[in-house]
Amino acid sequence: MANMENSFRGSVERMFTHAAGLMDLSPGLEEKIRVCNSTYTVRFGVRLRGEIHTFTGYRSVHSEHMEPVKGGIRYSLDVSQDEVEALAALMTYKCALVEVPFGGSKGGLCIDPRAWNAEELEKITRRFTYELSRRNLISPSQNVPAPDMGTGEREMAWMADAYKRLHPDDINAKACVTGKPRTAGGIEGRVEATGRGVQYALREFFRHVDVMKKAGLEGTLAGKRVIVQGLGNVGYHAAEFLSVEDKALITCVIERDGAIVNPQGINIDALRGHIVATGGVRGFAGGQYHEEGLAMLEHECDILVPAAVESVIHSGNAERIKAKLIIEAANGPVTADADEILKRKGVVIIPDMYANAGGVTVSYFEWVKNLSQISLGRMERRYEEARARMLIEELERISADTGTNFKLAAGFREQFLHGADELDLVRSGLDDTMREAFGKMRDVWMANRRVDDLRTAAYVVAIRRISNVYGSLGL
Repeated sequence: MANMENSFRGSVERMFTHAAGLMDLSPGLEEKIRVCNSTYTVRFGVRLRGEIHTFTGYRSVHSEHMEPVKGGIRYSLDVSQDEVEALAALMTYKCALVEVPFGGSKGGLCIDPRAWNAEELEKITRRFTYELSRRNLISPSQNVPAPDMGTGEREMAWMADAYKRLHPDDINAKACVTGKPRTAGGIEGRVEATGRGVQYALREFFRHVDVMKKAGLEGTLAGKRVIVQGLGNVGYHAAEFLSVEDKALITCVIERDGAIVNPQGINIDALRGHIVATGGVRGFAGGQYHEEGLAMLEHECDILVPAAVESVIHSGNAERIKAKLIIEAANGPVTADADEILKRKGVVIIPDMYANAGGVTVSYFEWVKNLSQISLGRMERRYEEARARMLIEELERISADTGTNFKLAAGFREQFLHGADELDLVRSGLDDTMREAFGKMRDVWMANRRVDDLRTAAYVVAIRRISNVYGSLGL
C-alpha cells in the first residue's frame, strides 16, 4: 500500500472533497471549512529518574465556527501533527453532525504511557496542562480536552486540577476538560458513552428496513454474528451491551496478541478479565485462539466492529472482508481506498463520525453539568416519582372501589416509580442524539442518488450545518 492510502489525514480529506463536490459551495467557503485553523507544537522538559526528559505535544484547532472547540488528547508514540489535524477535522464534522455546539480540536503527546509509573505520568500531564494553558488551549470557554487513546479519567482529573490551580478565580474551572471521574465533576455514563453510542447506532440502523436491505440484513440484532477488533474501553462496552442487552453473538474478538473465536458467542466480561490478568487473549478458555489476529477481520460475520486504531481495513484486505455491515467504532479504521472497494461489494459502513459520537455527546452533557453546577435530574427526580406514585395509587383505589381486581405486573411498580437519575438522563439524551443524527443521514442518503453511502451523507449533513453557521456570521 502506498503511504498516501495509509494516511488517515489523506482519507479524511478525500472523503470531505467527495461530499463537498456534491454540494453548492463556493470554492472559498469549501476551503474555509476544510482547512485546519491552527496547530500548536509544544516541547517541554520534566525531571524524571534523575535527568530531564523532553516531550513533544500537539493541540490542533480545526474550526472555531462554534466555541469552545472540543476534542480528546491521546498519549501514544504514534502521535504526529498530521494525525492530530485529521482527528481535529473529524471532530468538527462529528460535532456538527450530532448537533453538539462545539468546534473541532484534538491533541496528543508523543509518549508511551506504559513506560512511566503513575507519579511520573502525573508530573508529565500537569506540565503539559501548563503548556496548553499558557496558550489558551485548555479553557472552559475556548478549548475543552477529553480522554482518548492512552488517557482516561485519571489524566483528566490531573488536568482539571492543574488548570484550577493556574486559574483559581475561574468558577467554571471543572468544565475545562470532560471525561473526569464522577468524584471530580464527571458525569454518570461517560466511561461507557462511546460504546453505548455504538450500540444505539446499531439499534437505529436495525429500525429501518430500507437501510437493512442495502446491507442484505433483516430482523433484529438478536443472533447476529459480530466481530470486535479491539477490546479497549469502546470495544468492551459495545461488545458487552450488544451481547447482554441485544442478544447478539460476539463470535470473535481481535486483540494485539491474536484473536479468540467462538461461534456460540464469547463471554465478554470473562474475556476482559482474562486480558486484564494476563495482558492478552492467549490462553482464554472460552474460545479458540488464533495467533494472526488481524486475519480474523476477514472471518465470516454479519457485523464487523473495528474499535482500535486507524487504517486496519485497507486496499490489501478489503476484498476479503465478508461482513455485511461495518460500524466504525474507532476513528478512521477504513481507508478511503478500502471504502471504495467495500462500496462496490455492497458492504454498508456506518461511519466513524456518527458511530463513535457517543463520547463527545456525553462530554457535552458533562460540560453543561459543570457550567450549571448541578447534577442532571437532581431537581426533578423526586417530583417524577411522586407523580408516578399518585397515578398508581389512584388506579389501585379505582380497582378496589369497582372490584376489578387490578394488579400490576411483577416489578412494574418499582420500575415505574423510579424517577430518572443522571445515568438515565444521559442515556436518554445519547439515544435521542443518535436517533436524530441517523435520521438526517438516512434522509440525505435516500433522497439524493448522487449520495451513495452513509459516510457521504454524514459529511453532507455536517458540511451543510457548518456552512449555515458561517453564513449567519456573514462569511
